[in-house]
Amino acid sequence: MKVVAVIMAGGRGERFWPKSRSNMPKQFLSLTSDGKTMIQHTVNRIKSLIALEDIFVVTAVSYRELVKEQLPEIPVENILLEPVAKNTAPCIGLAAAYIKEKYEDAIMIVLPSDHLIKYNELFVDTLKDAIKVAEEANNMVTIGIMPSYPETGYGYIHFGSRKENTQGNVYEVVNFVEKPQLELAKEYLALGKYLWNSGMFVWKVSTILNQFEEFLPKMFIGLQEISKALKIGDMDEVENQFRMFDAESIDYGIMEKAKDIYTLPGNFGWDDVGNWLAIERINKTNEDNSVVKGNVITIDSKDMIIEGGEKLIATVGINNTIVVDTGDALLICSKDKTQDVKKVIENLKICNRREYL
Repeated sequence: MKVVAVIMAGGRGERFWPKSRSNMPKQFLSLTSDGKTMIQHTVNRIKSLIALEDIFVVTAVSYRELVKEQLPEIPVENILLEPVAKNTAPCIGLAAAYIKEKYEDAIMIVLPSDHLIKYNELFVDTLKDAIKVAEEANNMVTIGIMPSYPETGYGYIHFGSRKENTQGNVYEVVNFVEKPQLELAKEYLALGKYLWNSGMFVWKVSTILNQFEEFLPKMFIGLQEISKALKIGDMDEVENQFRMFDAESIDYGIMEKAKDIYTLPGNFGWDDVGNWLAIERINKTNEDNSVVKGNVITIDSKDMIIEGGEKLIATVGINNTIVVDTGDALLICSKDKTQDVKKVIENLKICNRREYL
């Protein structure tokens, strides 16, 4: 069966402000020393498994030119546009409608555009195993991540018995659980039956559309109308139908309710690069356990993340702090408050200071 990939690239990356902005969000930034952007890494790691003409990118209308510029090898017709942000369920449904129109059915690998993976070969091997499971009946597969610490910023996958008659580590999903408090996250880690929810999925197009019909019937009717519009090239109707969708995550809308879900534990050096703390996980630190980029002098300063440009940044006697200078904005943030960077965005919106968004 044909195998395709869908890369979700419509997010804003607000926890990476001020570097990630509405006109240049995180997935289009280079956060590693090799100069490649996040979305370029996402495509490069799957090229050995999926032909470029079978890679689809779902993104916002305003990011179409960025995708074309950074991924010139992807066919323009494979750049699928969301007129408004509606969360992951409409995003995945839209892609499924396009792929159904092109191939009738296919194995569909769904990937976020802003993750980094250290061991690409192990990742591709995991996807190959997931494809085999998804080809059977109406199975849906999610890639979980073996937790290495009690993270409170991720949802978790509670897994049960190993799937029968299957080679490799494939387990039945018991249920999905929301982001836990610290004590509960520690309990999950100790039990050894919980994985981080990576947001990566593998299923047949027909399977996921059947799930939409059962659990999101209103959205499924809209997807049927989109399919009809695609047959006659009526892109205005595609946009109209998409705008009418409710904002809904695929986890809440389908995965938490469906059956026949399996998970494969991934151990391939995954990082979701969710906030500024990821910078010290994916880059080498100096003798002060700091990651420093730009024109920077540090004195008696340790455990820092500093990103600047030509302007001199000097720190004296500061520890465990993030400093990011983008010319028009300066972020100074304690490392233990990185999740609160989004509150800056909220404040800027309230104050109508959109030139900084």
